[in-house]
Amino acid sequence: MICSATILRRLAAADAPLLEEFFRALVASGGDALFHPHPFDATTAARICGHAAVDATAHDEYHAVIEDDRIVAYGMLRGWTEGYAVPSLGIAVLPECRRRGLAQRLMQHLHRVAADRGATAVRLKVYRTNAAAIRLYEGLGYRLDGFTETELLGRLPLHSS
Repeated sequence: MICSATILRRLAAADAPLLEEFFRALVASGGDALFHPHPFDATTAARICGHAAVDATAHDEYHAVIEDDRIVAYGMLRGWTEGYAVPSLGIAVLPECRRRGLAQRLMQHLHRVAADRGATAVRLKVYRTNAAAIRLYEGLGYRLDGFTETELLGRLPLHSS
């Protein structure tokens, strides 16, 4: 269940310390073993949160679920900065905050963001051993196909809202 103090929004420059703390907690829990799209350090947190100051229509999107002034889930849509029309989606939820619907809510939010920006689909990669993520993605309608020996590639068509 999601508490009433839960905020889901795009990260802003002032969120860099919160994101850095999220990164530390994710690494400490081993959560970076299955999610490692970029370094989890202060420099990366500042760069990601600094995206709020640039033209959002041309750059990647970074969002978070915030509870009690703490990021408990983090998600991204990447690829627009490099010119791709179909962004790659990625999420991470702190282990102690899982099984509360946060991942599904964050993904649905990111699907809306992508559709609002004109994307016709989103894609993602998932390790074949990550059964919980595979169930989530299939439940949201992703088609998962073989990608490598260790990963599946998922694709979800989007409908503009």
